[in-house]
Amino acid sequence: MGIKERRTKIITAIFLLSDLTFTPITFNEKGQKIFDITLNQKTRGTLSSLVRDELIEKTETADNQVSGFKLTDKGFKELVLTFPFFRFLKEEWDGKWRILSYEIPEKKRELRDRLRRQVAGWGLGPWHRSFWLTPHPIIDDLKELIAGREEESYVQAFESDHVFGDKKNLIEKVWGIGVLEKKYRELFKNWHVILSKEANKEEKMKNVVNEYVLIIKNDPGLPKGLIGDSWIGFEAFNIFKEIRGILLSS
Repeated sequence: MGIKERRTKIITAIFLLSDLTFTPITFNEKGQKIFDITLNQKTRGTLSSLVRDELIEKTETADNQVSGFKLTDKGFKELVLTFPFFRFLKEEWDGKWRILSYEIPEKKRELRDRLRRQVAGWGLGPWHRSFWLTPHPIIDDLKELIAGREEESYVQAFESDHVFGDKKNLIEKVWGIGVLEKKYRELFKNWHVILSKEANKEEKMKNVVNEYVLIIKNDPGLPKGLIGDSWIGFEAFNIFKEIRGILLSS
């Protein structure tokens, strides 16, 4: 699936099986194969931890047996810090830009590299030297991330309205949307190849998910107010749901 961290993997799997409805899902044998998840002791421990942290909820039968799990709003918030594309499918953009600046000395490169890794999934794009731009409301997450750490003394953050200027030129310069669009078109071709092969439904769905995760990792999740209703990423999400409905039907 291309996701190493167990918590993120489980949250992503629950979302991709239910999407924006947060419908409860079960990790049956089919789901385990598709998302490469084994219900061993470590996985059960992670599920319990996610429930305690209120990132997911468990559903139960009348006799108190666990019947499934569903994502919570808190869990969705954590998900979109890895896959920002999903945020504005559910939330409205407030029209504000967030600007992050950090000038960490070269002799403290390890701090700079760590910070970059930790904010890599926040939809930030390089604007100018030491300045990063995103429409996502990440200021509180940033404060929490660096509070009490050495990086705190090097970071500045701002929120701003877009007063004037060509937004299309801006998003192409910062995020290279033209290149991402080509990758989505390549994804459609890959999906076609996967679905055309002789394989069982679970294997096809696993490959469809793997290809999808590879591209949404790099989608900054720009809102419709910036990128338009017809952005190919929205089309890909709808096609993914259609494929899921076909391949996971009993």
